[in-house]
Amino acid sequence: MKKYTDSGKKDTRSGFGAGLAEAGRRNPDVIAMTADLLGSLKMEEFVAEFPERFIQCGIGEANMVGTAAGLAITGKVPFVGSFAEFVTGRVYDQIRQEVAYGRTNVKIASSHAGITLGEDGATHQTMEDIALMRALPGMVVINPCDYNQTKAATIAAAEYKGPVYLRFGRPGWPNFTDPDQKFEIGKAVVMNEGKDVSIFATGHLVWEALKACEMLEAEGIEAEIIDIATIKPLDRETIVASVKKTGAVVVAEEHNMAGGLGELIAGVLAEECPARIAFVNGGDRFGQSGTPAELLREYGLDAEHIAEAARKAAASR
Repeated sequence: MKKYTDSGKKDTRSGFGAGLAEAGRRNPDVIAMTADLLGSLKMEEFVAEFPERFIQCGIGEANMVGTAAGLAITGKVPFVGSFAEFVTGRVYDQIRQEVAYGRTNVKIASSHAGITLGEDGATHQTMEDIALMRALPGMVVINPCDYNQTKAATIAAAEYKGPVYLRFGRPGWPNFTDPDQKFEIGKAVVMNEGKDVSIFATGHLVWEALKACEMLEAEGIEAEIIDIATIKPLDRETIVASVKKTGAVVVAEEHNMAGGLGELIAGVLAEECPARIAFVNGGDRFGQSGTPAELLREYGLDAEHIAEAARKAAASR
């Protein structure tokens, strides 16, 4: 298999901060806004360089999104940042009515997503946000896998005309993709080619899938690992081509089973290439307190569980 090296653990939210600053340098219309979470969203670099283009909205997410929509109408490119739970569930009506319905050019930056948020527990963890956001017509949904990809995805989001939901996390995480990559919205990335099973992973679980691939290789199972960084629009062509080759499927995501990537890929394959699918997700559960590693094991989202799902999928062909 192709080998990937962890160049050092870096949180994906810091990739967003770096990408936001670079987007600000490239486009004077880029604006940063946050709901009293400047440090948590890693916006300090942007604010230091462009203080006149930063708006601190306080703990008022609904007002922040409404203000951003108004700014977008005037030609600005606002990034609104908060915790994933707060910037989706707390303010869904404003996102639907003022961003998605109007197709305004607002970028929703959601940090601390998934159970890898850790000890903050269920009230701050969100495992439903992808379902909420991908249900909105015209909303792009991006869930990058490491610091480098998050930085590139943020720059791409700034250049894209239309609403974008950008999801990233809090913990230090392996950084293993190309630092000079150009992110292409709507394009999956084949991380490793294989013939026995297709493993589609998104966000933090791409690294777990690559670790699972090493385990499987030692057993003579060749896994194809595909990073679905853009959940919407989905790269149907790459997905179908892989499954036609392998005939076995695993979908791994740090999200509940309802409305996530697994259901989306199942729908595509039902139409174009029926195959048996193993789902690795958070099931029908809220989060809980614990370290990221503990919670990944508890919810069956780590490399060992992905590898076991792949063994069963490959054996069922």
